[in-house]
Amino acid sequence: MYSSPLSQYFLDPPIAAITAASLELSVLTYLLPPLPSSAIEVKKIVKEYERAVIFRLGRISDRKPKGPGLFFVLPCTDNFVKVDLRTVSFDIPPQEILTKDSVTVSVDGVVYFRINCPISSVANVSNAHTSTRLLAQTTLRNVLGTKNLAELLSDREGISLSMQASLDEATDPWGIKVERVEIKDVKLPQQLQRAMAAEAEASREARAKIISAEGEMKASRALKEASLVIAEAPSALQLRYLQTLNTIAAEKNSTIIFPLPIDMIQCFMQKK
Repeated sequence: MYSSPLSQYFLDPPIAAITAASLELSVLTYLLPPLPSSAIEVKKIVKEYERAVIFRLGRISDRKPKGPGLFFVLPCTDNFVKVDLRTVSFDIPPQEILTKDSVTVSVDGVVYFRINCPISSVANVSNAHTSTRLLAQTTLRNVLGTKNLAELLSDREGISLSMQASLDEATDPWGIKVERVEIKDVKLPQQLQRAMAAEAEASREARAKIISAEGEMKASRALKEASLVIAEAPSALQLRYLQTLNTIAAEKNSTIIFPLPIDMIQCFMQKK
């Protein structure tokens, strides 16, 4: 019996099964319409103050963040990181700092910052918030270590601006903008507080004595000028006496002071 190769091809069971499956797949592909790309994409939404950095196969997609609003990601190849663009504040823990004039003080502060480049904050640093906190502590120590105690107590605004500039420059590669730095409190040792209080009290007493001495000097000059005027007009002394009696009487005082002329006493002293 003659059998052609073609009949053997269709009669062989493994080859026939493969051929049937290929034929069914071709028919389904021809009959079914192509699926839209949106059917295999996942919809995501970010808020007005957020941005999404999308990684597609490990690389940043489009080199720019997505949002705000609706965007699409591929479930198998894409993953994304949300970044908050709002201003964040945190307290710098109290730091024991040795000033330039060898005084130990405890200083704390507060820092306000925000993320202005989401891609840099995700790609250039592992944790932008934690890194900024740690850097703020070291910056506080470095800046205050170059200041005297008097500068630390009197020039807080200048120190804050210096810290802000230094911290902003260091965090710029991380996509972070430092908006404000403030020194909250400066705690001095108790012994130093007592010494400063004693120094301030002594300084106030010295100024009070100087002011009192200047007042007495001006009063003596005024009395000298008044004596010269009275010496030129002896009747002015009598008028001054009457004015003094008037002042005493106005105060409802029963004591009356009667001055005794010095000339009368001199006459008695000369006889002796």
